[in-house]
Amino acid sequence: MSTSPSLRRALGTRDAVVIGMGSMIGAGVFTAIAPAAGAAGSWLLIGLAIAGAVAFCNAMSSAWLAARYPESGGTYVYGRRRLGHFWGFLAGWAFVVGKLASCAAMAFTIGAYAWPDQARALAIAAVVVLVAINCAGIERTSAATRVILAISLLALAVTVVALLGGGSSGLGAAVESPGSPSGVLEAAGFFFFAFAGYARIATLGEEVRDPARTIPRAIPIALSIVLAVYAVVAVSALWAVGPAALAASPDPLATAVEAGGMAGLATVVRAGAAIASVGVLLALIAGISRTGLAMARGGDLPRWLGTVHPRLRTPYRAEIAVGVVVIATVALGDLRGAIAFSSFAVLGYYAIANAAAWTLPRGHARASRAVPALGLIGCLAVALALPWQSVAQGAAVLAVGALAFGVRRLVRA
Repeated sequence: MSTSPSLRRALGTRDAVVIGMGSMIGAGVFTAIAPAAGAAGSWLLIGLAIAGAVAFCNAMSSAWLAARYPESGGTYVYGRRRLGHFWGFLAGWAFVVGKLASCAAMAFTIGAYAWPDQARALAIAAVVVLVAINCAGIERTSAATRVILAISLLALAVTVVALLGGGSSGLGAAVESPGSPSGVLEAAGFFFFAFAGYARIATLGEEVRDPARTIPRAIPIALSIVLAVYAVVAVSALWAVGPAALAASPDPLATAVEAGGMAGLATVVRAGAAIASVGVLLALIAGISRTGLAMARGGDLPRWLGTVHPRLRTPYRAEIAVGVVVIATVALGDLRGAIAFSSFAVLGYYAIANAAAWTLPRGHARASRAVPALGLIGCLAVALALPWQSVAQGAAVLAVGALAFGVRRLVRA
């Protein structure tokens, strides 16, 4: 196989929006709302708004950068071009490590919701199938994501109906336990895990048609739709059972539905959670493999990972490598803390994206540097507000990557 073929530009604005939404819908709604409610209490919606604001700044910075550099790799490419090799490598390292943890978490979620008695085996099987779909071509990834997204949105619509129609706690439960400012920032960090999916659009920059126009349109559209969906679901859940019950449950939306007068619909919620996690995992594998492709092309990962299949035009070796790592993690590990760890790493990734966008010429699709500046400050503040264990683990992993980069440069010198 030769490394010469390029990826096929097959995606339009609608396809890019679908992939971005498929990456976001599911992870936050079905998992992150519980720890976010525990941190922020009835101020949960403020945390959601902060996460959405930071995500919007990150999205616009990413869109401007992707339009200028329509290549696979996302901030790994932007950091190298605008800030230097080290910052590009650190962004790519943070993205790959954080998203590998997210992949394993989503695989575990699929198994836990769909077949609790065989959760680990089902999780591994799901990874194998989804890697095969990605290897078959990005058009198949987009088509599969479209179907999964439609099912997920239908399940969320049923959830909202059940929560509003069957819930009985009302406004009193929703405001029963106000949080603190630090708790709100921590909740924003947990919710950010749900918004990070729009990066999939930027990492697919080499596979969209007319990227200078498509990417800046697709990212804000996908983010706005998902933020509206999350807000409706969060308000409904708070109305139904209140923040304390949400925080105490490993499956908060199903618990909230079961506590009301429409408990029979909880099965739909559980099925929707599993299917949504499939969609997230499918898009995650696509995004990580393309960042790995870019890093291999740049010499920061083994060169053989940069091979593109001459007929399918997919980075099949990088996708298979992602699958192997995720399967090993699922088989050997327990990633219940993966949300906070992944959020910290991805916030670091976007901090570098905002710093890179800051250096763009002032006339390049933006009026000022306010958006990347706010995004950078927001990323750092929210990341440091996460639980200290996750902050320490994330900082250590980033330090290991930086050390490996420095050692390699010294050896080459």
